[in-house]
Amino acid sequence: MIRYSLKCANGHAFESWFASGEAFERLHGAKHVICPECGDTQVKKALMAPAVRQALSEPATDREKALAELRAKVEANSEYVGTDFATEARRIHDGDAPGRSIYGEARPEDAKALIEDGIPVAPLPFLPPRRTN
Repeated sequence: MIRYSLKCANGHAFESWFASGEAFERLHGAKHVICPECGDTQVKKALMAPAVRQALSEPATDREKALAELRAKVEANSEYVGTDFATEARRIHDGDAPGRSIYGEARPEDAKALIEDGIPVAPLPFLPPRRTN
């Protein structure tokens, strides 16, 4: 894994991890490296200096802090149902399970079916909890 400091043509600076330098070049060439601030695909590597950084579990930017706060709120006020999300959301909507806030994982086609059936769902901008053995 390699981390690059990047900058878009609009001046927004951000970082991203890539499997390798070659992976960055391939994604960049296909216009898949995108500024998270404005969506610009004209991204270049920025000057980078080695630095000691805080633990990855600690948010470093305002955006990371906001996502961490959102995640904490969702986890504190909802039940994680894992890969049973679509089934459980449908059961709650149909009155076959107690009404409550849930979050979990769903295949895109299952999420689309829920939306088409009028069941309110929304993607979350963070990964589900890590599974422990």
